Amino acid sequence: MLFLPAAALCCLCSALVAMAAELSQDHLTLTRRVGQTVSFSCGGTGQCDSDNIRWYQKKDTETFRLILYIDKSNGRVESGYNHPQKDDFSSVNKENGWELQIQTVKLSHSATYYCACWKSGYFIFGSGTKLYVTDEQIVKPVVSVYPAASRAHLEGKSSLLCVASDMFPPLVRFSWKRQKDNGPLEKVTSADKKQLKLKESGCTATILQIPQRESSTYKYYCSVQHEGETVEAQIKQEVSTLPPPTTSPSPPPSLPPSVQPSLIPSPPPSLIPAPPASAPSQYQVKLLCLMYTVLIVKSLVYCCGLSLLMILRNKGPSTNCTHAD
Repeated sequence: MLFLPAAALCCLCSALVAMAAELSQDHLTLTRRVGQTVSFSCGGTGQCDSDNIRWYQKKDTETFRLILYIDKSNGRVESGYNHPQKDDFSSVNKENGWELQIQTVKLSHSATYYCACWKSGYFIFGSGTKLYVTDEQIVKPVVSVYPAASRAHLEGKSSLLCVASDMFPPLVRFSWKRQKDNGPLEKVTSADKKQLKLKESGCTATILQIPQRESSTYKYYCSVQHEGETVEAQIKQEVSTLPPPTTSPSPPPSLPPSVQPSLIPSPPPSLIPAPPASAPSQYQVKLLCLMYTVLIVKSLVYCCGLSLLMILRNKGPSTNCTHAD
């Protein structure tokens, strides 16, 4: 009985470790017309335990379907998995290795494609590349940055809102960089940021919450990846990380003097979110999941122990009385 909870905890820990590793798919979206050729890349396959890289197709109204295996060492394809379009897919050798290819794109190929491989007893996946099959023209996003008003400033934090709008396809991937004084640009890592993504009709936004840990000034730059290209915001925001006054909160960070406020559009009212300080990070979510799992396991152990005591009590020695005549 006690072995089962221990095994469950071991499996949970292994699963959390596997969640930290994933394959990389650089393109969030790809857009093609009917009859064109497209290929999907998959990075980080050096961590896989075998040479076989799986490729899955996921349509909006369907579940994941395995298309084929590609041997990353020689490009050999194994496609005997009853996919209805298996003959449309092949492998192609590109600069970064073997990729999944569709030689002649059809409308029915519109889907998201995921690569996966086996590592340490689990499958790890890429983030997916969505294929749009359409005659519609690609439209680059308009990227803007605004100071975001929130309660976080009362806690010694500042917030920036980055909005990408008027683009097709409608999916983008945000990234932030910062510059201290006139130093080099540095990427804002996950340890330095807390992001909350918002989606409204026609635009996508993210909030960067900046802790005020150092008495210095940074300039922050927002950019988005769209159809394999990087589009940067035309306006950079300067945020002072000096500790806030104790009497009253300081006003939102001002724009650089070279930028006229009249030239900057106001952010859409629907995109001014609730305070991002209340949004849990993915690490907090994982910690909560782990805590609830441990509590469930403890409850199972308690129930098993109680059941065992009841069984032993019910199986106690029985006494039979014989009456002499």
